[in-house]
Amino acid sequence: MTREKSRLENEVHEFLDLERSFQDSSTLFELAFEENDEQVLKEVFQSIQVLKAQFEKVEFHKMLSEEVDSKNAILTINAGAGGTESQDWAQMLLRMYQRWAQSKDFKVELLDALTGEEAGIKNVTLMISGAYAYGQLKSEAGVHRLVRISPFDSNSRRHTSFTSVFVTPEIDDDFEVVINPTDLRIDVYRAGGKGGQGVNTTDSAVRITHIPSGIVVACQQERSQIKNKDLAMKVLKSRLYERHLEEERKKQAVIEDTKKEISWGNQIRSYVLHPYKMVKDHRTGFVVPTAEKTLDGDLDGLMKAYLTCRMTGEWARAGSGDDLV
Repeated sequence: MTREKSRLENEVHEFLDLERSFQDSSTLFELAFEENDEQVLKEVFQSIQVLKAQFEKVEFHKMLSEEVDSKNAILTINAGAGGTESQDWAQMLLRMYQRWAQSKDFKVELLDALTGEEAGIKNVTLMISGAYAYGQLKSEAGVHRLVRISPFDSNSRRHTSFTSVFVTPEIDDDFEVVINPTDLRIDVYRAGGKGGQGVNTTDSAVRITHIPSGIVVACQQERSQIKNKDLAMKVLKSRLYERHLEEERKKQAVIEDTKKEISWGNQIRSYVLHPYKMVKDHRTGFVVPTAEKTLDGDLDGLMKAYLTCRMTGEWARAGSGDDLV
């Protein structure tokens, strides 16, 4: 409740500051116009540029109006079929989201990870904590496609890889998610790091299976089994709550389906690094001509386009992305 109260207070202060700045700029403009004072008019122009940036920030937050949008996000990346290629692509996406979170001064915690045999990761789960983290990252749920010259192909051939991303809100005490203890299977095991190096010498890692839904979560971040269990339960509650949200969304005209097969034709976004460089979101039609910036964590344009389409219901017609190589 304290965090919710603080968020609402910040929104009110943000609106009042915006209103006050607008009134000040309007008054100053009228005076400068009457006096024909070019120096003051330049100052007004500069203040308007600041005001524009503030307005765009408020407008963006306005699009994050769902009940859980202000929550922290639990993000899971799963490599698709294709072995090392897809696992390396999953590693690239992990870096992309870490860089995005760092640019927002968000906290990133690695909850669980399974590395690939040769390179990359098979799957990874992150907790990304910050204001409106879930509201922004929910645009990333779905299948991501990469087209590039493979660094693992001795013949330098072009490869297409697929990786899925799941995003759920962190559920706190404000939301009641009832779980029957008899529906859970809890396994403990020894946490390990890359290369087989033990993180510790106790069975501290925890894996929880929710039998009715088949959802499996794991955590090995902490040295304490109790702390890992608490974190795993938090992830499980978030995924069960997200499942509830998905059922509600199915009643709407636009269905956000994040459970599709990790393969051709199901991707929400394509990242092309060869023969040209481009990122295209197939739901919104938004295109970024510089793939490197996106992979370095510059996702704001893609996220804003998604939220705009979500509000207006005006989605791109070409959804599969088969127009890309």
